[in-house]
Amino acid sequence: MLNENSSVAAIRDNEVVRSILERRSIRVFKNKSVEPEKVEVLLECAFAAPSAMNIHPCHLMVIYEAFLLKEIGSVHERTRMVALAPLAIGVCVDVANYEKRHNLTDGTWMEDSSCAMENILIAAKSLGLEGVWLKIVNRPEREEAVSRILNIPEGVKLFALAVLGYGDEFKAPHSGVDSAKLHRNGW
Repeated sequence: MLNENSSVAAIRDNEVVRSILERRSIRVFKNKSVEPEKVEVLLECAFAAPSAMNIHPCHLMVIYEAFLLKEIGSVHERTRMVALAPLAIGVCVDVANYEKRHNLTDGTWMEDSSCAMENILIAAKSLGLEGVWLKIVNRPEREEAVSRILNIPEGVKLFALAVLGYGDEFKAPHSGVDSAKLHRNGW
């Protein structure tokens, strides 16, 4: 077992580890656009996410038009932060096609989508951006409204939106391990 010492502190100071521990759900953004080159890197990171059988089923939708962000923000109480963000990236999957072509009907596409979302959020943090994972799929009111706004074709599921920008709020980094939820070599 690791004890808190200088060796652990040095490991925790690793750039990737620091980005993971410092990534928090930020819902307040500065009125500043995200640079196109950063958007391209975020997309590349999303497409680099692992997926079942290396199928990579995710389609990405970049949303930066203010009128679309405002409309999405007006859909539901939980989507309101989108209206003030300069950028959202939607992770979508053509579920019917995916399940038929690959005989994967167990919801694997949601796990693949989760990997892409997490890559986006960690990469955003490492690029000086903040963000929040806005759940869409399996929330019927939200899913229907946002899919309509974004003209998502039938059969394609919008899994979630990464709502991104330059943060205008601060939350302390994560630290430590919850020993009440930690089990070793069995429950």
